[in-house]
This record gives sequence, structure tokens and C-alpha cells, in this order.
Amino acid sequence: MRGHIITGLDIGTHTMKALVAEERGSEWNVLAYAQIPSFGLRRGAVVNVEETTKNIQLLMARLEKDHGHRTNSVFVNIGGSHLRVEPSDGLISVSRADHIISQEDIERVLQATRAVNIPSNEEILDVFPREFIIDDQKEIKQPLGLVGVRLQAKVLLLCYFQSYFINLTQSVLNVKLQIDDIIPSPLAAARAVLSPQQKETGVALIDMGAATTSLAVFDEGDLIHLAVFPLGSANITNDIAIGLRTQVPVAEDIKKQHGACSIAKTDTEKKEQAKKKIEVFDQSYALSFTKKNLVSIIEPRVCEILNLIQKELKSVGRQELLPGGIVLTGGGVKLPKLKDLVKQQLKLPCQIGSPKDIVGLAEDPALATVAGLVLGGIDSQATEKNSFSKFIRGLGSGFKKAFRIFIP
Repeated sequence: MRGHIITGLDIGTHTMKALVAEERGSEWNVLAYAQIPSFGLRRGAVVNVEETTKNIQLLMARLEKDHGHRTNSVFVNIGGSHLRVEPSDGLISVSRADHIISQEDIERVLQATRAVNIPSNEEILDVFPREFIIDDQKEIKQPLGLVGVRLQAKVLLLCYFQSYFINLTQSVLNVKLQIDDIIPSPLAAARAVLSPQQKETGVALIDMGAATTSLAVFDEGDLIHLAVFPLGSANITNDIAIGLRTQVPVAEDIKKQHGACSIAKTDTEKKEQAKKKIEVFDQSYALSFTKKNLVSIIEPRVCEILNLIQKELKSVGRQELLPGGIVLTGGGVKLPKLKDLVKQQLKLPCQIGSPKDIVGLAEDPALATVAGLVLGGIDSQATEKNSFSKFIRGLGSGFKKAFRIFIP
């Protein structure tokens, strides 16, 4: 007899992935996994619904062939540089005569935080509480059952561009799939690779995909900042194609086989190796370059991305001030020497993060988002079984069951 099954659908700019996991006792195991090249997206956002729909159909057909069952519903990601966060706060009077704060009061104050002026083409996807204030008492994480006259909430609002959201949901619904929930890509990746201890200590997740790089910063267990930049590993490939005057597919192969972010300055032998010619031949082309040439193309683009990240960390007062350091994930972080360059530029400890908590899944940073979607689905199920107080504590993870979108 089959256990409960959850499916994650990661719609990326260059690759589309789907993962099915099955509950077996106290563990979740990989039941099926499939991936295909992705079309119809630009910088993480769906711009061509018809093309994206076709790719989802093809992906789900491959997935169903592997595990022999039709997929009816999915947890899907939303990505792209249109995602942004905005701080907000709300204030209400406690409704009960005895001034004990109820679940209704918490819902009302969180709803009050949504009363902000945002552009007409944007909507609020999610609300992330940072702290509650009861009268003058600050830094309260769980106000339920406490006593006070006024309840205030300070939150982060996660906003998105309405048209891209509609394109995304329509592409999935066209395939006759129910959408269980929509989870921002950087938060899905964070769920897969970060531990609660890291989030409590203070950590930044950098998720480098093909067309975008995401930053999610956590402290004291809560999300305190999120940003998505329209630059990724595909920009590095394009730079190589221009610098070596070759085609993009050739540049991608060169990046994977010979690319690096820096050259070791202390090892004389390696420095000499970097000056040796690398020759690449095919029927239609012949290229000759050195490792040093290649690094001189790759390093400036990576530094550009890291400079953008440094500015964001500075804007929230976390520049060089994250004890948990930097965790790198996503397909773009496989470049050799990237970790060393991040340490050097951001002046923080750094490690590569791979998904965990799903048995049978490869330890591959490129799988972080799709794994996080499945884990987010598992969290949502657990949340529905627990009390509202536990639900509020889980809001900062980004995996509250905000809505379900059904087949029309």
C-alpha cells in the first residue's frame, strides 16, 4: 500500500524539474524524478504561457512513466527578479474584555500589515512576521494568550508582479494540475539546505540559478531580507562566448570543463598550469586559450553578483555580521573556486549547501529548490494537523498554506 505522496514542480529558466516523494514510516523517499530543458521563461518569470505549458506536459508525462501514477497536484515555485520584500507594520486594539490576545487578534493584526501602498500591478504573496509588540513590550515571537491592550506586528511583505503570477498559475492549470501552494524559489531552496540552527544564528543563502541569483537572509529564526538579481550562471556563459568568440553551447561546455573563479596565488605550480594553452576542437571550430584567460572572464561577472549581494547585506546591517556565514546552492555554484571567492569578497565563512531530509535524493545543490518544494509540502501538512499557535510560529518559514488553486 502506498504512503502519502507529494510532488514538487520547479519551473526554472533553463531547466524544469519535478520530484515525487513518498512517505514511508517516519521518512520521505524519492519515488520519481525528472528534468527537461525549459522554455518560455525569462529571468525566472513565465513570459510565454503556451511554451511553458508544453514543457510541463512533457515533464509530467516522463514523471508519471517512471512511477506509474498520474500526478494530480503540485507544490510549485515562483521566481524572478520581480519578487521583492517590503517592511510593514500593523496595530490593533485587543478585542477581548479581559485583554487576552486571541487567534482572531493575531489574524487581524497581520491583516492590518497588508494595508500599504504598493504599485497597482503588484500583489502581496506572503507575510513574514518579524516581531510582535504588546503595549510597549517588544521582541515577542508568540503573542497568543498574553495580556495587553494594543497588539502591533512588524512584518516583511513579499510582493510579486501580477502578470507573471497569472502566467505561472495558468501554465500549471492548463496541464490539469491542482496547485497546492506557491512557494518563492529562494525560500524553497532555504528549506532544503538550511538547518533551524543556522537560521537562528544568522545566515545568508545565495541561490545561483541560470538567469537569476537569489539572496535570503535569516536571523533569530526569521526571514529578515530577500532579494533576487537578474544575473546568474548563464551570464557567465555568455561572457565566455563573447570573450572567446564562440557559440553559447560551446562556451557552456568550456565553463563546465575548464572554468574557475580564481587562480591559487600561493601555489607556483598551479599558476604555471594556468598559463598553459587549452585547446578545444570540434568539426566546426578550434579554440585555444589559457586557464588564466578564462578566469579573467569569469571572475569579474561573479564579483559583480557578489557586490550586489554585499549591498543588500549592508542595507539590513548584516555586512560581515552573520555568524552562520554564507551557504551557496543552486546549479550555478558548482564553479571551482567560487567558495573561496565568496569568502574573500563577503568576508564571511562559506559552504556549499545540498538538499537533505529526502532519502534517495542526490546531494546536488541544483536540486535545492525542487527538494524544498516537497519539504514545504510536508511542512504544510504538519501545520494543518497542528494548532494555530504552531501555525503562527511557522509563518517565517514561508510555508503556510496560503491558498489552493484548482483546475477551472
